[in-house]
This record gives sequence, structure tokens and C-alpha cells, in this order.
Amino acid sequence: MPQEIKIDGIGISPDVLTAIVSRAVSDVEGIASVGVKDLATNLVSMMLSSKAPASEPAVEAEVVGDKLALTVRVVVFFGYPFKKLAEAVRAAVVAAIDAQVGVEVERVDVCIDGLVFPKE
Repeated sequence: MPQEIKIDGIGISPDVLTAIVSRAVSDVEGIASVGVKDLATNLVSMMLSSKAPASEPAVEAEVVGDKLALTVRVVVFFGYPFKKLAEAVRAAVVAAIDAQVGVEVERVDVCIDGLVFPKE
């Protein structure tokens, strides 16, 4: 999402959409983080050559007709069923986008990029 998202006569920064979605999703029980926030992984990728693949953005958006299609990458806690988490994430994102942006959401794809296990 390098450029502004233009929809319904307004331009929205990708960072703004990420902030809205991240805030909404962080309230979903079972979500550890939006996007991968692993310090060790980030440090290793910084030390690798410039040919190392860039990490995926936490939130990606595209305009489909006059609606938004979103992809949200999350890390989840072990013990929460993935399907129920994805449904809760979708509901939270749709409600937040509707309340803050005021545009309809075409779809929300949820990518579970990590799993956090409890310490024993």
C-alpha cells in the first residue's frame, strides 16, 4: 500500500487505514498483534543484504468498485480457533471502517502469520 487509497472522493493514507484496522483488531480476544512484531526477526532482516524480502504490511487495501477490500495480517494466541478469530476480526474491521471512513467493505481476508504459545 505505498500510495494513497482513493475512494468515494477522498484520499486515505495507508497508514491511516492501518491505524483504524489495528485499533479495531487489537480489541479482539485471542489476537496477539496486528502484523508480525517479532524483534528478533526484525533485527535479523535489518542485518541481511538489501535483497532480503520485505516483510508484508500489517494491513493492505485495494479499491474494488466503490468498496474496500482489505487484507489483515495477525499473530494469534494458541488455543483460539482460527475460524472464529477470523470471523471476529472481519466483524471488527467492517464496523471500524464503516464508523470511521464511511465506505462499504467488499471483503476482509485474514492471514494468520504467527502463533504465540503460553509460557509453561
